[in-house]
Amino acid sequence: MADVRKKTSKKLARVISSKTVFQGRVFSVVSDEVAEPDNVTARRDIIRHPGSIVVIAVDDSGRELRVLLERQYRYAADARLWELPAGRIEPGEDKLAAAKRELLEETGYTARKWQPAMFFYVSPGFLDETMNIFLARGLTQGKARPEDDERITVRFFPLKQAVRMVMTGKIADAKTIAAILWLEKKLAQKR
Repeated sequence: MADVRKKTSKKLARVISSKTVFQGRVFSVVSDEVAEPDNVTARRDIIRHPGSIVVIAVDDSGRELRVLLERQYRYAADARLWELPAGRIEPGEDKLAAAKRELLEETGYTARKWQPAMFFYVSPGFLDETMNIFLARGLTQGKARPEDDERITVRFFPLKQAVRMVMTGKIADAKTIAAILWLEKKLAQKR
């Protein structure tokens, strides 16, 4: 899983001043005056987020690989969306531990095999949230433990159907689109 961030602690930009303009439960908003590379000085309003994990949980026990999707209402989109299980990484939490926690909480499933799949920035123009996607195999069903405000329906879809849902707009969630297309490409490379 490629992480495009520099492996050193040296920052490319220098913060001249910083002010937190909003502090919420999930994210904060800061307004920074920065000196960036190439002699650019600018004000940048940034949403700070601790990062998220996404789980591509697959059932490969039958003839056809199936992907576990969940459907839930998303207020910002004012729609019920089909998505992969995902969630915020808690401060100090290991990314794989977060992936395992979210899969169990939201779907009730656990997995025997875990593999890093993708890393990306959600929208780096104004948001520092990163997404770490893991592939989970060898699923065992258990009891879901959703948060109080989560109403989640879980269902397996054949990968081919999930790809069609992406291509026809039935899946409109970016992390899910990226992960499903990654999985389709990965499997095609193995053939």
